[in-house]
Amino acid sequence: MATVQSPQEQRVVLRNVSWDTYERLLAEHQGSSAPRLAYDRGDLELMSPLPKHERFARAIETIGDTLGDELDLNIDTGFGSTTFRREGAGAGFEPDACFYIQSEPRVRGKERIDLRVDPPPDVAVEIDITSPSVPREPIYARLGVPEIWRYDGERLEILLLEGGEYAPSPESRALPGVAAAELSGLLAESQGLEWRVWRRRVREWARAFASASRCD
Repeated sequence: MATVQSPQEQRVVLRNVSWDTYERLLAEHQGSSAPRLAYDRGDLELMSPLPKHERFARAIETIGDTLGDELDLNIDTGFGSTTFRREGAGAGFEPDACFYIQSEPRVRGKERIDLRVDPPPDVAVEIDITSPSVPREPIYARLGVPEIWRYDGERLEILLLEGGEYAPSPESRALPGVAAAELSGLLAESQGLEWRVWRRRVREWARAFASASRCD
């Protein structure tokens, strides 16, 4: 088993890891916020998120929850960094955040998600302050995640699954009309404003967005 270590990224990659070993590591770290594990056909990455990483994930969840309130839409952000995996696909991931929107009725009340019978999140969020050593897009694609929001600390990019691959889009498909540029602006503001002030700013934006959506 070969090991690749990137201290500056706080990531460790193990090669030629069996599915059983991956499952055992998940069980050993159950209930722990770190490390986060991503598995792709034998390649296993363990990543310990930085505080900035977690703040951005919390900010994106806040945006999702607020949009749900203002749009009167059930957006379930409660699965957070849940482990999603399917042995048949040889893939598993723990997003920084995720949203169930269109698929929310199918997972309502569930404590665990089994991708053999349950849908993946409608939106998976990746905070890429440092580049992942194991690419996430192939993992998400094989597990059928329809949309990714990827944020690098400066810019949020929306990626939509088309024909088994992801393509950038200026707007969300899961939340029509929500633009990547607007999300980038809100996240930039989260770095300079007090949290309570920023949450009010998000509420104002979401309310205006909802009002404009009802007029269309």
